[in-house]
Amino acid sequence: MVVLKCLCMSFVLPDKETAFKEYDIRGIYPDEVDEELARMVAKVLAEKVFKKGKVVVGRDGRHSSPALSDAVITVFEEHPNLKVIDAGLITTPALYFLVNDLDASGGIMVTASHNAKEFNGLKVVGRKAEFLGGKEIYKLLQ
Repeated sequence: MVVLKCLCMSFVLPDKETAFKEYDIRGIYPDEVDEELARMVAKVLAEKVFKKGKVVVGRDGRHSSPALSDAVITVFEEHPNLKVIDAGLITTPALYFLVNDLDASGGIMVTASHNAKEFNGLKVVGRKAEFLGGKEIYKLLQ
């Protein structure tokens, strides 16, 4: 069992630490990656990384992507300093382009890339579409 701390709140997420990879957050849905994890990640990014400005959220065509995307967007919309741009169904490179073109504070792509359909995850970028890895995000949750 992993205990993650986020802004003075503790989250007990059994078997979730393995989803935090070097380059992204991904795992089998809903065992390793689910809406609770997506909300937790969105909250820490909103408060510690993105803080204000535009945030782009996109998703791939997996069956679980709309639910994960909605979870992320809901958290971002609770932060008055963030303006959410829901890019909907989009490719990862197109999301990176939008982050740059719109001068956004960052973006989240809901995808597990080349992994099998039972997987899903989050690719996160900051300003200028600079990569923010899963392990780095995991540290922010401590």
